[in-house]
Amino acid sequence: MFERVLSFLKDLPAAGSARNNADDPRVAASALLYHVMSADGVRQDAEWERFKAVLAESYSISGDELDALAAAGERADNEAIDLYAFTSVLKRQLDPDARKAFIGLMWEIVYADGELHELEDNIVWRVAELIGVERHDRVEARRKAAAEAPGATGTSSDE
Repeated sequence: MFERVLSFLKDLPAAGSARNNADDPRVAASALLYHVMSADGVRQDAEWERFKAVLAESYSISGDELDALAAAGERADNEAIDLYAFTSVLKRQLDPDARKAFIGLMWEIVYADGELHELEDNIVWRVAELIGVERHDRVEARRKAAAEAPGATGTSSDE
């Protein structure tokens, strides 16, 4: 399933055509990943590296193009007044399995620093609701990410 999501994400329009446009699915995805990474108010190096790795793997980009997409996601998140601008784009562009996989990517970012903060948990919950991912799928993705993260701590209100 993850390979299918990567394949889909690679087929989306290039980020360079709309670097600051929240309607660009790549910018929307980058903004949501950036948002969850920044939710607890502390951006750890491990989170930043995982964020960039997810973007690089998802879109087969590197170097300046990767830096531009990361910056576009950061700018879009900083300028946004809510999550809907991004989630509506992803809900239109991703099929149900790809939406579940995207929630899994968000959990990877959350657990990159080995900790689950309640604000991060809340953001993933809200994004999942907005893009139509069921509770059990969100919880399963969280459990998987937590199990794969070395030294993961914290609990979720889902348990």
